[in-house]
Amino acid sequence: MWKNKKAVIFDLDGTLIDSMWVWSDVDINYLGSFGLEVPEDLNDHIEGMSFTECASYFKERFALPRTVKEIEEDWNRMAIDRYRTRVPLKEGARAFITALREEGIRMGIATSNSRELAEAVLDAHGIAPYFDSIHTALEVPRGKPAPDIYLLAARSLRAEPCDCLVFEDVPSGITAAREAGMEVCAVYDAHSADRAEEIRRMADHYIEDFSGLLSAHREDL
Repeated sequence: MWKNKKAVIFDLDGTLIDSMWVWSDVDINYLGSFGLEVPEDLNDHIEGMSFTECASYFKERFALPRTVKEIEEDWNRMAIDRYRTRVPLKEGARAFITALREEGIRMGIATSNSRELAEAVLDAHGIAPYFDSIHTALEVPRGKPAPDIYLLAARSLRAEPCDCLVFEDVPSGITAAREAGMEVCAVYDAHSADRAEEIRRMADHYIEDFSGLLSAHREDL
């Protein structure tokens, strides 16, 4: 899959780390603190948004008495401990990125999350040094499904879009990478299991976890 690629770019939440449960809890507790319930359609509206776009959406939709910056700070404070101590890597992820590093393939992170949380979880697992670049959607004009974050990541990795392979877990992210002109491998995540078939159709490749991908690669060597 990555044999002829110069760079591999990973989405973070739901792709490289098993963290979507954190945000389900944060949404419930945060809106609950204002006497509100989580609407069933919330994830459909915020999928792929940058951290700031998401905070702006919450402020407007729920008329929260907090500034956008304060909402971001609230979320970082609510999630940071779990990102440092309770969020695991996806199965086989550590071995996979180690193998890519040994092959000399440049790697980057392109996430909609905050830099604070991204760096916290990567540092906690000791894998931050494996990545040549870490970018958040806060650095570009538009979040996913716009291609901006992936185009930025490719430039940072000194690779043309056609020479990049992206790992993603949700439709907005897959769309962003495809619009950027990149090959995409979808990764199963329980949070989006009800959309698995749609995700599988959208992507060039699909895996249940990274351990299976690495095993198949070793068989081809």
